Amino acid sequence: MMDSVVKRKIDSLYGAFSVLANGAYTYVTDMKTDWTRWSKEAVHYFDLPDEYMQGVAYTWMERIHPDDRAAYKENIDKVMSGETNEHNLQYRVLTKDGRYIVCTCRGVLLRNENGTPDYFGGIIKNNDTLSYFDDVSNMRSLYGFLEDLQSTSWRGESLQIMILGINDFSRLNEIYGYTFGNRVLQDFSKMIKVEAHGMGDWYRMDGTKFAIICKKASVDDLQNLYKRIQYNSLHEFNVDGSRVVLSFVAGAVNLDKFDVSVETVYSCLRFAYYESKNNHLGELYVLKNDVNDDKRFAIERINVIRNSIVNNCEGFYLCYQPIVDADSEKIIGAEALIRWKNDEYGVVPPVQFVDVLEQDNLFPELGKWILRTSIRDAKKFLDAYPNFVINVNLSYTQLEKPDFVESVLYILDQEKFPPQNLCLEITERCRLLDMTLLKDIFTQLRNRGIKVALDDFGTGFSSIGVLREIPVTTVKIDRSFVMNIEQDPSDQKTVRFISELADSFSSSVTAEGIETPEMREFLLRFKIKSLQGFYYSKPLPVDEFMDKYVNV
Repeated sequence: MMDSVVKRKIDSLYGAFSVLANGAYTYVTDMKTDWTRWSKEAVHYFDLPDEYMQGVAYTWMERIHPDDRAAYKENIDKVMSGETNEHNLQYRVLTKDGRYIVCTCRGVLLRNENGTPDYFGGIIKNNDTLSYFDDVSNMRSLYGFLEDLQSTSWRGESLQIMILGINDFSRLNEIYGYTFGNRVLQDFSKMIKVEAHGMGDWYRMDGTKFAIICKKASVDDLQNLYKRIQYNSLHEFNVDGSRVVLSFVAGAVNLDKFDVSVETVYSCLRFAYYESKNNHLGELYVLKNDVNDDKRFAIERINVIRNSIVNNCEGFYLCYQPIVDADSEKIIGAEALIRWKNDEYGVVPPVQFVDVLEQDNLFPELGKWILRTSIRDAKKFLDAYPNFVINVNLSYTQLEKPDFVESVLYILDQEKFPPQNLCLEITERCRLLDMTLLKDIFTQLRNRGIKVALDDFGTGFSSIGVLREIPVTTVKIDRSFVMNIEQDPSDQKTVRFISELADSFSSSVTAEGIETPEMREFLLRFKIKSLQGFYYSKPLPVDEFMDKYVNV
């Protein structure tokens, strides 16, 4: 019988690996006990004894084709002995219905602080079920893109990678039908192949996105290619004799050398794509692997930070900035703020990694770690301040997860933390999600007593719409409206408008960015309930926060 502590740890790591699976099977092994959890799909497909098994590495070997067993055994023996940290192998496996199918198995060995093997986990791709070819465009698919990117990474080649997506394609389908929409995609695929002839290989990604991997091209070459595609799609693109005008967004990643994971590259590529879409009006946004102030390459650093999530969020820590009552200036809560550091890179500010990691399938696991850690720290504050509220920031990628509400309530229940002492902060970027979905999520949370704050209010076009639809407890006025509040009549009018608007929705108001006593005094003219900023304190690690506010 598996110990419950072992099971919880395996299940936690299994969840982290499974977000990377993309249709593949997940497995995690506790190296001390040799217990392994396998995905239910693999158990069924290969007729394995159970979802939880001991000694499964060699049970699995019995299902591998006899001609492939020697290579498998050699590699898995090295992993199990701790001689190597990685497992990357392709072999044939016997299925439940008696067929041998090709699988690609990748795994990584996780060690504890003493260097002893702790866990072994990874994914197995069933090449019989994954589609590497797109019939509509006659191009390799997303899976083919990731596979080709992986093979390139082994060779360490420099690359330029671009992803472009067609805007508002669903409207074209609604007007003309899906058959015509597929003809558009087919003709567009032919056109971009001609325009990029000799530059690289094209792929049909998810939806109406396409990507190209270029081994012999510069950033300028990609810029010129994108301009040609834009021009042709605007002036010369015809389908079945009908003129079709298309518009795009596009992002690119510049890799002078390839020594990061494929998953990191894909996350960076998605980040560049959404930067183009949300902040650059569809212009090509290029994320370059530049050297920063710490003399490290930006994408390499993202790769290290990303891998830290898999390794039990090693290197991440939280700082807390107090929130005080506007009238009494007594502490009423704090905002948890993520940080990361290690010996090689030092402390890396969140602005240099959060936006990219938000595009990564691993980010929800980091979000759970942030929530659990914040709650555990906040429990230390509650004895001194029973009404203390901990504010935890959310990413829209967390909210996309169908089990988001359940995971929040589960963590609260596990940690025995009162829900009325938790406030979840969302930003105006949540407009990217379906508003009905958001309303349902936060109605459920509010019904359980959890507070909701709308952060950076006033910085986007959709702030009022979000406030109208979502049951918001607190509106946080962005610091950009507070910096010059004493001198700027426009900022004064804006703050007054926001505070009165929030009041009309029965929401309280927090002003961020308070740096002087004069700013605080001026803000008391408005309906501001609480204040936050460097005037009261910079964000502090938990021990310093405790010493300043609790252990007094």
